[in-house]
Amino acid sequence: MNRFNILALLVASLSLAGCMSYDKSVYLRDGGQSAQDGKQVLFEYRVMPKDELTVTVSTSDPEVSAPFYRKIGATKNQANIGQGMNNAKLLDYLVDNGGFIDFPVLGKIRVEGLTTRECEALIRDKLQAHLSEVPNVTVRVANFKVSVLGEVKNPGTYPVGDERINIFQALALAGDMTLFSVRDDVQLLREDRRGNKQVVSLDLTSADITRSPYYYLQQNDVLYVKPTKARVRSNSMSNNTSSWISWISLVATVASLIIVSVR
Repeated sequence: MNRFNILALLVASLSLAGCMSYDKSVYLRDGGQSAQDGKQVLFEYRVMPKDELTVTVSTSDPEVSAPFYRKIGATKNQANIGQGMNNAKLLDYLVDNGGFIDFPVLGKIRVEGLTTRECEALIRDKLQAHLSEVPNVTVRVANFKVSVLGEVKNPGTYPVGDERINIFQALALAGDMTLFSVRDDVQLLREDRRGNKQVVSLDLTSADITRSPYYYLQQNDVLYVKPTKARVRSNSMSNNTSSWISWISLVATVASLIIVSVR
């Protein structure tokens, strides 16, 4: 094999390695094939134990709906007002392990497994026996949050205001993955409503991820982005280099002291 053939083979090998590396570093390859057939079903979050729900009941007369609020108390400007709701600090409703909330007047209401819209309809129906008008009921999840860890720019826990977030939106909150992240094996840690935990491996380089049941994140989900082997080796070399520099400095200091003492 002459030099030209060897050079051509080397160039081809490097090109192939570069393509393989590129394929593993981009999101949603072959995105045109990710479209689903049939009618799309919009994601809706379903209430789980340990969720904190904010429930507001509105009527034409605020004093009529006042008994259906749990409030910490009035502000300093309302210290002598009894049922007044203006500026009152409202308490969220904690969903217990059985899936119930303890609602004023109505008592225990099972909300586990319901969407927030279904919760609103359920509470509205139960309030009909206590009010002369149809109230406006709003239910929101107050403590919805997800965590993103590992090889991302800003790892941490992030609140979600609209009760809907997908994997890529969560990564965007964390500043996206770094160049030293493994995109085809992202780990998702999820705990279901019964406390069972599962770890799922997700390939974010494939467009099929948009059809995964794990594409939309749940309350308290944790995403872990693995570092590449190059990143691990780099950190290891940096640590070893620091150790060697420390030892060399120590040896040099001891040697200097010995030389000075001999003189």
